[in-house]
Amino acid sequence: MLKKIYKIIIIPYSLFLLYLMFLGMGRFQYDDNLITVEPVFSTIKFIQGAMSWKDIVVIVIGNIVMFIPFGFLGWIFPELRKLKTLIFTFVSAIVIVEALQYFTRMGIFEVDDIILNTFGVYLGWRFCRFIEKRFSYLVL
Repeated sequence: MLKKIYKIIIIPYSLFLLYLMFLGMGRFQYDDNLITVEPVFSTIKFIQGAMSWKDIVVIVIGNIVMFIPFGFLGWIFPELRKLKTLIFTFVSAIVIVEALQYFTRMGIFEVDDIILNTFGVYLGWRFCRFIEKRFSYLVL
């Protein structure tokens, strides 16, 4: 049952995420192409300079949580049940999305986004394995 629901929801969810990454949340086209390649330190600087906890949760935690559903892609594509294949495929895809943000100037190519998004996929993959073991009768 869960697999059927997931198959119905993941495409609209993916489109919604792409909307957020390019047009949502007050996005605008930058004058220049921007890139941040300073892993982890740029997120730490962001947290230190954040105006509120809400900003931190929305940006940092959101970059993790919003990508958890992609850890379940093995339910649709069996080859993505293997963590190594899932991570390689996801990182390839998210680098393309980040590059599109850079080239369209509708966002910033950020290495930290790639790291946080990938961590979300990993958590999703772990959660998926947990659900399959504990609640196998719901997964079908």
